[in-house]
Amino acid sequence: MKPINLLKALAAVVLCTPLAAHAAWPDKPIRLVVPYPPGGMTDVFARPLGQKMSELLGVSVVVQNRAGAGGTVGSAAVAREAPDGYTLILGTFGTHAVNDALFKKLPYNSLKDFTPVCTVAAVPSVLSVNASSPIQSLAQLLDTARAHPGDLTHASTGIGASPQLLIELLKREAKVDIRDIQYNGGGPAMMALLGNQVSMIFDTIGTSLPHIKAKDIRPLAISSKHRSPQLPDVPAVAETLPGFEVVPWFAIWAPAGTPPEIVEKLNQAINTALKSPDVGEKFASIGAEVMGGSVADFTAFHRAEYDRWAKFIQETGITLE
Repeated sequence: MKPINLLKALAAVVLCTPLAAHAAWPDKPIRLVVPYPPGGMTDVFARPLGQKMSELLGVSVVVQNRAGAGGTVGSAAVAREAPDGYTLILGTFGTHAVNDALFKKLPYNSLKDFTPVCTVAAVPSVLSVNASSPIQSLAQLLDTARAHPGDLTHASTGIGASPQLLIELLKREAKVDIRDIQYNGGGPAMMALLGNQVSMIFDTIGTSLPHIKAKDIRPLAISSKHRSPQLPDVPAVAETLPGFEVVPWFAIWAPAGTPPEIVEKLNQAINTALKSPDVGEKFASIGAEVMGGSVADFTAFHRAEYDRWAKFIQETGITLE
């Protein structure tokens, strides 16, 4: 071979090598980071989803819990990872829509430091009272709150967590005064309601269902726009307050700069996994609604939710300090 042809051949190999490596994705395990402790709802979504993605992509999808500071520790860690499609995060509307407005010094920016991949699920919350409460409906609860400002109390699970956002939105839309009391987690908050220490609670449908079935608490309304198949007799808040809707959601992101073709392959795998019976049944068992959809749809949805909660937190003055 002539020297010039040899040089051309070597140049072609060098130029094609990254493309070949790129085209081979995935060829090693993928980490799916859950920014919360094991056993929580995010973790419950990640396990069956990760297993099904493993089957579809032909490599292991390893779920890694990296908890701390309301999901910010794990989120910040993923934001710093290489954008090669081998590290993902299963985050929430809290980690990627609320925290940016809530924390003055967040170690990441949800819009700039992540690439949206696919929505996963939404979990409506149920507004409930103790079964011994005389309040039988949302309308009656609001009438009571108007007649006795500040007398009714609500159990929340932390500043900026979904229960607090839900009750603050309800208060604003209905123009009522309800005192919000903070508890260290969902368990203590529910125990406070069961013990008649508070008047009401907004809690996820999956957590609320056992207590509803045991007739320990009475569901008054659900936070989604429409009624839930699991609680068809419980009206939506929107039936009393038109337009009301808050449904905590979960989704998957990759670090910013992840190649579009890899993001698209991930999106397709996640959508296929979400349609599988075993994943769908697992999600339904905890009251979740499967989401999914295109990358473009998720990108627009994320931006809208980011803007919505930034505005709401600013208007209500919710702060961690």
